Amino acid sequence: MSLTAQSEKRMAMLPKVDLHVHLDGSVMPETILEMGRSQGISLPADSAEGLLPFIRAAEDCDSLQDYLGTFAFVLRFLQDGEALERVAFELVMQAAQERCLYMEVRFAPQLHTEKGLSLEAIIGHVISGLKRGEEAFGVTARVIVICMRHHDLTTNKAVAEAAAEWHGRGVAAIDLAGDEAGYPAHLFHELFSFAKQRRLPVTIHAGEAAGPANIYEAVVHLGASRVGHGVRVREDREVLELLKARRIPLEMCPVSNIQTKAVPEWTLYPLPEYLNEGLLVTVNTDNRTVSGTTLLHEYRMLMEHCGVTENQIADIIHNGLRAAFVEEAVKERLLEKFNNARLELGFM
Repeated sequence: MSLTAQSEKRMAMLPKVDLHVHLDGSVMPETILEMGRSQGISLPADSAEGLLPFIRAAEDCDSLQDYLGTFAFVLRFLQDGEALERVAFELVMQAAQERCLYMEVRFAPQLHTEKGLSLEAIIGHVISGLKRGEEAFGVTARVIVICMRHHDLTTNKAVAEAAAEWHGRGVAAIDLAGDEAGYPAHLFHELFSFAKQRRLPVTIHAGEAAGPANIYEAVVHLGASRVGHGVRVREDREVLELLKARRIPLEMCPVSNIQTKAVPEWTLYPLPEYLNEGLLVTVNTDNRTVSGTTLLHEYRMLMEHCGVTENQIADIIHNGLRAAFVEEAVKERLLEKFNNARLELGFM
């Protein structure tokens, strides 16, 4: 169904939550243009619009691996503290423009060490940028630190250790991302046993480019209390029931899931089915720039193509706040603010 102007306005006014957004996938093209000039890095275009083919998923993107190829271009510009603080600040600004209450920004610090910054310093710069954004725009923001599937245990343990040093001071959780099909979840038991020892909350990219066995591994053996994407959980009834029983939220990212062919077309997108099953579903942007998306666009696509209602969107946002890796006092304050706005806007 198409959205009416009134519905569009109500959705725009609704406070929002983004639990799954990648820092390096959400850098504005205007910023890359400026950083290229200031850092002396040659660019293939001299306008922000001209840079889009290099930083946005192509229309004929046919896999997660193809989609991830856009990140290499951007990472060259994010190798010093000033750049990291800037893009973190600007990501909060982007979220604030659509009335986002809370966000968790994830990134892999080991991908930003080319100029000699330590992992701890890299995390600190991103947290500083987010805090400046909080002060300027009123959006509460936390960091999720990513371990990469293709990195060895020593490298990933160092990342987990750095995350633990910042836990409670801006870092909310740890994640595992990258080539899911090539590096399945069962390879990472030791790494996440170490994360458990350091009392780090865990979310895992799973059930995106590989099947529900990865979701089972993520929850049962890696300690995930949330699952990134999880679109393929419907392929295994036992895994679906596991998520229901343990109340494990899914961090779904509809636009990117269609782009990466995790789901081949909108008519097959499983979110309405998962809502009907009673799963805890959240909706997120994944990569604002790479996917060319916003939270409002994600909601719009679900309503137009999947029959999701306005009230279901409000429920999904509420799920996101309940699932947030944030201090309980902060969570309760954000929930109160959201619920008050929901009532004022007439959502059920």
